[in-house]
Amino acid sequence: MTMETSLRPARTVLYAVLIAALAGCAVGPTYQRPDMETPVAFKEGAGEWVKAVPADTLERGPWWELFQDAELNALAAQVEVSNQNVAAAVAAYAQARALVAEQRAALFPVVSLDLSGSRTGGEGRSTTSGASSSRSSYQVGIGGSWEPDVWGRLRRGVESARAGQQASQADLQAARLSAQGELATDYFNLRLLDAQRALQEATIAGYERTLTITQNRYNAGIVARTDVLQAQTQLANARADMLGLERQRATLEHAIAVLVGKAPANFALAARPAWIGTVPDVPFDVPSTLLLRRPDIAAAERRAAQASEQIGIAQSAYYPSLNLSGSAGLGAASIGDLFSASALVWSLGASLAQTIFNAGATGARVDSARAGLEEASARYRQTVLTAFRDVEDQLVASRILQQQLVLRQQAAQAANLVEQQVLNRYLAGQVGYTDVINAQVTAQNARRSEAQALSDRQVAAVALIQALGGGWRGL
Repeated sequence: MTMETSLRPARTVLYAVLIAALAGCAVGPTYQRPDMETPVAFKEGAGEWVKAVPADTLERGPWWELFQDAELNALAAQVEVSNQNVAAAVAAYAQARALVAEQRAALFPVVSLDLSGSRTGGEGRSTTSGASSSRSSYQVGIGGSWEPDVWGRLRRGVESARAGQQASQADLQAARLSAQGELATDYFNLRLLDAQRALQEATIAGYERTLTITQNRYNAGIVARTDVLQAQTQLANARADMLGLERQRATLEHAIAVLVGKAPANFALAARPAWIGTVPDVPFDVPSTLLLRRPDIAAAERRAAQASEQIGIAQSAYYPSLNLSGSAGLGAASIGDLFSASALVWSLGASLAQTIFNAGATGARVDSARAGLEEASARYRQTVLTAFRDVEDQLVASRILQQQLVLRQQAAQAANLVEQQVLNRYLAGQVGYTDVINAQVTAQNARRSEAQALSDRQVAAVALIQALGGGWRGL
């Protein structure tokens, strides 16, 4: 009987089992995205003040380029490659991809090659020849095993791992967006402090001149010494406020250093007192469908899909598991005769195993998987609701802050005029020094509020971009 003839019955059995295995169907539910009612447009996007911006004006590179600041662009590029939170998310994504490959490998047979050799002998001597009794043996064999995915457990595992990979990819995008948004916010706040320091320096210079004038008037016997003391107090407080601004700026500079992956000691941003930021026009009629690009929503939805696959994996334990195995090998007394030996030893086998009793453990795992899907679905819905709230908040903030900036500018202009007029009246002896202090403090606060309003608009624009998942491109 030839080797081909001897293997024919085994192959027939194997093919029959393979056809039965491939004809199997996956158990468990088919995943459907959790139901979620979403509005067509945002509440804060309706009204007479709606003004759309053409999309072609916004398709110009990464979202931070909308602010037209070259230094911010350079820092944002460093976040992509040097931020350690982003690096950790990149590693987690690579790990998730490897897990998908590992799960996919379970769908295929495992093949192994076995090579062995041995030599045996005894202590005694042969009675006829006097030589030692020893013998050699060499074997080579190849074997394989395969678990056909009859009930779809392995395929569910692959899909679950793939959903986890997609969720990890969304987490990576979220980490990038978060780091870039935090960088932009810190950068704009730092530039605000530069502007406020410039205003404070001008205020201190004005207070110094006022103190000199007051001191001269006191020396001339025109005013009381209390005017001098008040001027000195005001100047000292202004200088103390300047130190506070320097501390806040240093703290923000340290935060930016960490975001770009550098030690604070090795990082510095030069002051730009005359810096004037650009605020991109916000299209208030943003469609709610843009929220689909938010990475946290994508991650939550993929984790719901992952949880759905776990139900099928758990339910597959109700059904028997099938395992196929086979091996073939050759043996000889010497390596030279190993592959010329006429004897072939082979085996084919199939096993079917079914759990009969496990005290309800399988049902408990199925219930746990279903509860996991309900939890993941609830988290997905909550993430969507939170996203809508974030966009609504930032849309109304952008609208209100735009109106506030105009009023802050008007207030600063009026306060500056009042300050100058009150100081002139003080020099003419028409008002007391307390009136001068009040006018100067009011003017200083108005100027700082004007600078703060501009910075708030920039920060709100960054927050809106983050809330929309990276901008309103594709509008």
